[in-house]
Amino acid sequence: MRTPRRAARVAVVDSDGAVFLFRYDNEEVGVHWALPGGGLDPGETPREGALRELREETGWTDVRAGALLCVWEHDYTRSGVPVRQHEHVFLGRGGRREPAAGVAAAHTEDGILGWRWWSPGALAGTREALWPPRLAGLLADVARTGGCRGVDLGYVPNRT
Repeated sequence: MRTPRRAARVAVVDSDGAVFLFRYDNEEVGVHWALPGGGLDPGETPREGALRELREETGWTDVRAGALLCVWEHDYTRSGVPVRQHEHVFLGRGGRREPAAGVAAAHTEDGILGWRWWSPGALAGTREALWPPRLAGLLADVARTGGCRGVDLGYVPNRT
């Protein structure tokens, strides 16, 4: 039985369409890349949680959580506890930069191994695991149409 967990993330995209991702290595799903974000605090809305997590993990306070990009559910093990996580992913716009000084402790605590800005081409061509897994296509749709549709990806099982 998995513990339900609510979470939210922000897809921070720069003016060239590159997106900021963190690299993780999880005991259950292995190495993968994910957007800044994490679990919601009690009473927190997904948008509030996404911005709090973005601030804690990057130090950035000038990115707003815009339109809903997608929602999805997935399983993983967090601190030894199997969870089924339901995530809201919001689109944010921001300039390309490094995380602020002083967030390294949060990265260590969250198991973040590194970070990178991914160009649309690199994102579309990667074989590395991405959370959410359809991120390249979702961001390509935004670039093509200029807006988000708030796609429900449903439950996505882990790759084996």
